Amino acid sequence: MEHIILIGHGSPKREANNIDIVGRLLHNTIHPDCSSTCVRSAYLEFGKPDIITAIRQSVEDGATRIIAHPYFLSSGMHVTKDIPGIIDEARSLFPDVELVYTEPLGVHSKLVDIVIERIQSAKFAVPLDIEKRSFEIISEETDLSELPAEQLPVIKRVIHSTADFEFKNSLTFHPDAIKAGIKAIRAGKNILTDIEMVRAGINKKLMSKWGGKVICNISDEEVVKISEETGRTRSEIAMEKGLAENIGIIAVGNAPTALLKVIELLNDPHYASRITHHDLLVVGVPVGFVKALESKALLAAQQFPFITNLSRKGGTPVAVAIVNALLKMAEGGEGKDS
Repeated sequence: MEHIILIGHGSPKREANNIDIVGRLLHNTIHPDCSSTCVRSAYLEFGKPDIITAIRQSVEDGATRIIAHPYFLSSGMHVTKDIPGIIDEARSLFPDVELVYTEPLGVHSKLVDIVIERIQSAKFAVPLDIEKRSFEIISEETDLSELPAEQLPVIKRVIHSTADFEFKNSLTFHPDAIKAGIKAIRAGKNILTDIEMVRAGINKKLMSKWGGKVICNISDEEVVKISEETGRTRSEIAMEKGLAENIGIIAVGNAPTALLKVIELLNDPHYASRITHHDLLVVGVPVGFVKALESKALLAAQQFPFITNLSRKGGTPVAVAIVNALLKMAEGGEGKDS
């Protein structure tokens, strides 16, 4: 069995001793389906484990060949003398184990690529520049040309927020969804969310221009009390309570029960006028394995405006990204070239 040990210098500053992150990346790259600890990190000083301890741990785990790589840029005294001395000591302690010591990172053409990447990244130090470049990368890495132009800002912002290109295919829109969402925002309607995390992520500065508020009733005392008395979930009770608060957009990012309750209420004749006269938009993207996909499939079959995604994926980042994209579109700041 072969193990790899990445050796760093180590620092008195604890958070600087982080080459285990590089070790995990290396392990996932060369052994993607491996669950054992066959790639380890070690430190010459200050950090833990030290080199001998890391070698001993590998031997105890059954390693018969250990490759030790000095994660250093140059061949100074540590690389040419200190670490080789420790490796020699380990050879005497574990004579039945083959210990291979590699060259350091040193001078390599691929390091130039990294330097170039860092220089290019520095050009996008301002958050707006980073976001702009991120959207450019999305357009470079996937073909969005066949998607409806009005949906592009939403799809691209969801991909930007999740780094998941699958949403290009799984996001599903009612024909009137974008128009209804923008109309509701510009009319100063409120946005109702299922959880506080969704409420917190929605851009309040953009909302303030139109006069609307973002509402979440999940922690409301009355909602908590009713839930305790009836056994119903707080999320569905909060949705029912919130519909009376001049709502233009409902954003569900977490609770399938909340989305199911919304669908039930909006199919009740008592709420029919809300759909007809107020262009209510339902953004339903709960995440999970129980009822999440089912609730979204049901939403996709509705007659009122909706945005959803037909997969188990979703959650707060997706719900927030959709609403924030609509807010930017309402302001006129996010178009098909974003």
